[in-house]
Amino acid sequence: MKRFSLGRGMVDIPQQHRSGLGRRLTQGGIFSLGAGLIAFMVLMPIASVLWLALFPSENIWPHLMRTTLPRYLGTTVSLMLSVGLLTATIGAGTAWLVTRYRFAGSHWLEWALLLPLAIPAYVGAYALVDLLEYAGPVQTFLRTSFGWTTSKDYWFPEIRSFGAAVIVLSASLFPYVYLLTRAAFREQSGCVEEVAQSLGAGAFARFWRVGLPLARPAIAAGVAIVMMETVNDFGTVDYFAVQTLTTGIFSVWLQSNNAGGAAQLASVILTLVVLLVVLEKTSRRKLRYFNLSSRHRPSTPKQLQGVVSGLAFLVCFTPFAIGFILPVSVFLSHAGDNIAVWADVKLARALFNTLLVGGSAALVTVAAGVFMVYGVRLSGRVLPRVLLPITTIGYAAPGAVLGVGILIPLAKVDNAVADSIWAATGIDIGLVMTGTAFALVFAYCVRFFAIAQGAADSAMGRISPNLPNAARSLGRSQGQVLGEVYIPLMRGSVASAVLLVFVDCVKELPATLLLRPFNFNTLATRVHEQASLENLPEATPAALLIVFVGLCAVGLLARANR
Repeated sequence: MKRFSLGRGMVDIPQQHRSGLGRRLTQGGIFSLGAGLIAFMVLMPIASVLWLALFPSENIWPHLMRTTLPRYLGTTVSLMLSVGLLTATIGAGTAWLVTRYRFAGSHWLEWALLLPLAIPAYVGAYALVDLLEYAGPVQTFLRTSFGWTTSKDYWFPEIRSFGAAVIVLSASLFPYVYLLTRAAFREQSGCVEEVAQSLGAGAFARFWRVGLPLARPAIAAGVAIVMMETVNDFGTVDYFAVQTLTTGIFSVWLQSNNAGGAAQLASVILTLVVLLVVLEKTSRRKLRYFNLSSRHRPSTPKQLQGVVSGLAFLVCFTPFAIGFILPVSVFLSHAGDNIAVWADVKLARALFNTLLVGGSAALVTVAAGVFMVYGVRLSGRVLPRVLLPITTIGYAAPGAVLGVGILIPLAKVDNAVADSIWAATGIDIGLVMTGTAFALVFAYCVRFFAIAQGAADSAMGRISPNLPNAARSLGRSQGQVLGEVYIPLMRGSVASAVLLVFVDCVKELPATLLLRPFNFNTLATRVHEQASLENLPEATPAALLIVFVGLCAVGLLARANR
């Protein structure tokens, strides 16, 4: 029998109960410690970038300020603002049309407008250039039809340009704004529009003065995601020769061999991302809209006829055609050019590598997300709850930034371990972390941890506390409660998170280019390499496989947002 003091008296706790209490405290400590370790691993690359930028081995900050940084920064900001404005216009406009009106094709367009999410922007860029370049079918048709012989006989817009990059990125990213804004428009009460109409507001006035302000938080959130993805993009801007901060990182690190300068450029990107997040949250901090009517009902879509119906269809169909039909059609047209390429060993190896690193990263990321959320809930302390939302910054950090923050410190650790083992045993184990796909899987986990963490947190929040409490009262440990209560009830959310993380890993290009081992290709890097060599038929199979994987995720997303 063990005695413990409680206030002024003593409480006798039987030995078996005391040991059970100790076991539970130990398990709770393990989950809390594990949650803290996961948070450290996720935040480590960001901290590494900041450290390398502040204490570089060779400070080229003054040189960057005098030469390339103003150009990189100006182009990046201009690209972000241009893509953000265009996607906000397309996303909000199409969302309003499909939720408020019925016109020819509106039912299938409502879901078709999600499909451009399946097309990585760099794939759309390769397809657009193949279609519209000098030797492409469009210009060839014009020369044949009008008897023109050279490019001097006619004017055609420059395809590899800043404007083309804006169009391609907007066509690929506008569904983020569309999806969130459509949900916001659906939740608005029809009574509000009826009041506005009774006061003489026309269709455009109801959209501009009523619907749009109420949906502003959703639009702002969607545009923020779009701008982050724009900063992250490398394949599109590199192919169109648009010099942004991301291309600057590749140039300074890989061509000038200056890791400190790359970290300093990466810190500028991080600053932009943080400012973007802060501005987005500040802009809607005081915006709160509540439905005060007890007779809330959704708006009834109005039927459009004739020319107006055709115009509405054209407005919604155009971004879908540019973002999905055009790239898919171009690559399908090349699918039969060289049948042997489908049986190429290099393609099979790239597919296997993609499945290996993407699948491993998806499973590890979701497992870590579930473990961390559960550990934070068990801890009940302030610090873990503060760290939980901070760990989502990896999703906002571009892949090139994470590449800098992961490869440099891991390479130092890897070389130190290899040298120590060589000195002690004479055995050369090589670079275990940076010489394999470990660094790539680690980068994927950090980059997409927010998806897994968000899915786990929302799924656990929907489970009644009575269920785990009942399991604990029946003698189940905290680990058993997670495995026998939470996981079965979260199966759908966990599976969705695994698929979404896997798809994002398949499409990720900047981090893959920086962190992949020598002679290690994924589907994304194979498409990029072949398209950079102007060999689109060789890039076609890998591009179509990426699109197929993306369509699976879009289908899941559409099912979740019915």
